[in-house]
Amino acid sequence: MPPPAPLAHPRQDLSRRFRDHAAPGVLRDPAALVWRAAVFTPAALATGALLWAFLAWFATDGTSWAEALLAALIGVGFFWIALTFATVLGGAWSMTRRPVEETAAAAPLDVALLIPVYEEAPWDVFGNAGAMLETLDQARSAHRFSLYILSDTRDPARAAQEEAAWRALRDRLPGATVWYRRRAENTDRKVGNLAQWVETWGGGHEAMLVLDADSLMSARAIVALADGLSRDPGAGLIQSFPQLIGARTLFARAQQFANAIYGVALAEGLARWTGREGNYWGHNAIIRIAAFASSAGLPRLRARGGDRLILSHDFVEAGLLRRAGWSVRFLPRVQGSYEETPPSLVDHVLRDRRWCRGNIQHLGLLGTRGFHALSRFHLFHGAVGYLLSPLWFLLLLLWVAVGVDAERSVINYFSPENPTLPNWPEMSPVNHVWLMLVLYALLLAPKLIGAAALLATGTRLARVGGAGRFGLSILLEILVSIAYAPIMMVQQTLAVISALAGRPLDWTPQQRSGGRYGWPVLLRFHAVETGLGLALALGMWTGFVSFWLLPVMLSLLCAAPLSRLSARPSPGTLATPQELRAPLVVTRAHRWRAELHEALTRAIPAE
Repeated sequence: MPPPAPLAHPRQDLSRRFRDHAAPGVLRDPAALVWRAAVFTPAALATGALLWAFLAWFATDGTSWAEALLAALIGVGFFWIALTFATVLGGAWSMTRRPVEETAAAAPLDVALLIPVYEEAPWDVFGNAGAMLETLDQARSAHRFSLYILSDTRDPARAAQEEAAWRALRDRLPGATVWYRRRAENTDRKVGNLAQWVETWGGGHEAMLVLDADSLMSARAIVALADGLSRDPGAGLIQSFPQLIGARTLFARAQQFANAIYGVALAEGLARWTGREGNYWGHNAIIRIAAFASSAGLPRLRARGGDRLILSHDFVEAGLLRRAGWSVRFLPRVQGSYEETPPSLVDHVLRDRRWCRGNIQHLGLLGTRGFHALSRFHLFHGAVGYLLSPLWFLLLLLWVAVGVDAERSVINYFSPENPTLPNWPEMSPVNHVWLMLVLYALLLAPKLIGAAALLATGTRLARVGGAGRFGLSILLEILVSIAYAPIMMVQQTLAVISALAGRPLDWTPQQRSGGRYGWPVLLRFHAVETGLGLALALGMWTGFVSFWLLPVMLSLLCAAPLSRLSARPSPGTLATPQELRAPLVVTRAHRWRAELHEALTRAIPAE
């Protein structure tokens, strides 16, 4: 490591307003205010119209408290769907507009590229790093870049491989500045890893580009973020839009396709209405070190059993930067920012449980003094993303309880003479059809709008495999999302219950390569979904549960087989532009990773 360049990084007091006014202050952004009105108003009006329609339907024979509660639950769930729809629609329109050209010169910055590592495959991490440094050297930017590998790895053999990979990287790229540090104790996990670097070496650089262990960025993207931070002295953080690459299995390729095809319009709309009150996703973002050090030090939270670490640190750090007077921006049009995704449903769920625990924790941080209203919304929205699953699960149970009709409902079967039972609305076949059509239309419309916007703004059909292949890919992705959505609903409901109950969670390293799990493991992992699927099947067989729930029943009943299918290699399906024409940094990363893998495993076998 280089000589220390200490920088104060105090823990913030969340109960008091930020006192240091060194930040230049966030400029007013009238355009973002207009965008917020244009997105939130239609979502609110559509939700109000839906509630009015449901209450009018319920009121035909008097609205009971249970029906009012049911309408409220539907309204809450519908608002977030409508907000996503409005964001995608606005983003699709924005994609047709030319970006504002930056005319101000970008002063050179000293940028540290930080890669925190915890029990990762060294050849992948250092291979990606080598590709980035190699392309940066050829870009010949005025900015100065140094790479830091910040290891929290505990396994001695893997640590030895990391050190050997660092030496190989340094030898093969003698013109690059590459540093490696392994902490003796991984105190406070990634948060502590980055904080220790800021406190010890942060004073030697002006900005830090925080990467994840599976991050990969082109020289063009890195330079664009550095230029953006240099041109905007009020920016504390600029987030790029990471696109998924490297997927090989069915589940991962579906995620990758959705991100590349539908996610562009969503990201564009999100950037427009968040403005200078954007969010941080923990990686592939550039941060002004002085701003971060002075205002974003995370405290430990008081809790039963002792202090607790803030788990999903990124949202909170963005809020703290904005609280201190620094803007947080999102630039989705920066091309060349990439990451990978878990290969199977099980690996995705295991990562999702960690994210759920951190996002639910954000509910206790909504009262932080001095937070901007939109920073609070980001925290709340992150938690709602998981709380919606229990809500949809409750609505599913209510739909089951209503039954096929008034004569055959679960409620009336158990208490046919009970006068206190709610007077449920009549669920005729026509009502079932309309309800299913509305739900699926609202869920599918953002996908179709996003795909159409991508083609309308210059992406040729050849870049997505041609018209026929592209259409089949969209159909396959929709089928995959429908098949796995009920399973994710149940898994996220269990994760929320576990988080609210305060059950301990083993924060194991993320499985990036994953694996094909055996049937005993899958049956245990998906036992709850399988049991619910059996119950729904029994209800349909006895005539108490509507056959319109057949897609949900099949998904839950077949959770274990679907989970095994998710890890099946599916080359050639669900092609994306980044795959059909691989960017230069991606092809070089593949070469670096293969060469380092061969050299490291031969020299230092893992234990």
